[in-house]
Amino acid sequence: MTEWTACELAAAIRARRISSAEATRGYLDRIVRLDRTLRAFITVDGERALAHAKALDAELAAGRSRGPLHGVPLAYKDLCAIPGLPSSCGTRTGAYFVSEHACTGAARLAAAGAVTLGTLNMSELAMGPFGDNAHHGDAQNPWRPGHVSGGSSSGSGVAVAAGLAAGALGTDTGGSIRLPAACCGIVGLKPTYGRVSRAGVMPLSWTMDHLGPMARTVRDVALMLGVIAGHDPLDATSSMRPVADYEASLTGSIAGLRVGVPSNYYFDGLHADVERAAREALTTLQALGARLVDLDLPDPRLLSQGCSNPIVRSEAAAAHARLFRERPEEVQPAVLARGVVGFNVSAVEYLQALRLRARLTREFIAAVFPHVDVLVTPVIPEPAPALADVKAGGVEAIVERMGAFSRLTRPINALGLPALAVPCGFSADGRPLAVQIVGRPFAEATVLRVGDAYQRVTDWHTRRPPID
Repeated sequence: MTEWTACELAAAIRARRISSAEATRGYLDRIVRLDRTLRAFITVDGERALAHAKALDAELAAGRSRGPLHGVPLAYKDLCAIPGLPSSCGTRTGAYFVSEHACTGAARLAAAGAVTLGTLNMSELAMGPFGDNAHHGDAQNPWRPGHVSGGSSSGSGVAVAAGLAAGALGTDTGGSIRLPAACCGIVGLKPTYGRVSRAGVMPLSWTMDHLGPMARTVRDVALMLGVIAGHDPLDATSSMRPVADYEASLTGSIAGLRVGVPSNYYFDGLHADVERAAREALTTLQALGARLVDLDLPDPRLLSQGCSNPIVRSEAAAAHARLFRERPEEVQPAVLARGVVGFNVSAVEYLQALRLRARLTREFIAAVFPHVDVLVTPVIPEPAPALADVKAGGVEAIVERMGAFSRLTRPINALGLPALAVPCGFSADGRPLAVQIVGRPFAEATVLRVGDAYQRVTDWHTRRPPID
């Protein structure tokens, strides 16, 4: 049952073909067996998870269901405040993040009946795209141990891909949901900025952070998004817009939909396997009736260099100033280097970056979305590299590799647009590859419809890493 999708598992529990306790025990047994090597979890809450699952089974036997995820075991990135569990945020400090409020996203999933298995490994302070962590162990790619799992939501990607949880929450400031989804061969959604509350989540960059679901299929992600989306009084940036019925939008039909194919930047300098898989995915969408539209995008480099860099650097430095200034020896050198540079960003530079970001976002939407309904691009420029290679050399070289690996995802965070990572194949030596489907603001339903239609005619998402 640990190979079932979240939707399949929920249906089986609802029909009482299996119990939540059986499912939870299956995941916990698998965690014990595999996670010593994979390093997906930081904290496993097995005893409480089993007790909760048994209570949920009793409720179902009495005719009561809490919601669409009743009895389904999930896990959460270790920067989510979960009652009764510490949040290290990938640092050496066990309870680094203390929040007055629980993570709203996780709380909403629990209210819909989900069982909490524990908290998941991550790049320290969410500041890294590779999934390496000197304090909790490097999260291992389940398809190729010793290789990058993607970051910073590394444990979320590994846990879902390896069958250690039916789904997970991750956060995305520069690609941190989509990168691990791509590297691990699962689905991950960065929603529109403001679509999902970030209350009870450690901030890295208040104006760039996104919380989103990660699971094996687009349908699973749509189910989870429908639960966690919507306004939250605890997050002033959360949108008041009504939440769509995302599952109902998965019609399987994309005939006539206009799919934008960037002529610049996003297909530049790609590994040959990455470009091949992305082009084949586009051909599949065309065969489903979508119309491919080649177009030049506004230069994304200005978004990254003129907006993302000064904004994220300064906001991260503000969020973690005490750690960087008072206990720098506790922080991984590359993370520290990326963090302290924010102290040098002036208020003028920061405010100018915010204004530039607003203008560039308006210009991007006006230039692109009258002509297309979605954009489709690769997620990672190369198949998941070896951890030893990305960690080699000095801090400057490591930081440069970080920027290069996330260059295809980072501009979308500055724009705040919804972006869905979907598996689209494998490299010649078996490493997963993915495309991202990018939509208009709050057009998650369209983005999910495209991804689901693609998954209905392909089988990449059904394949499992050879770890048993």
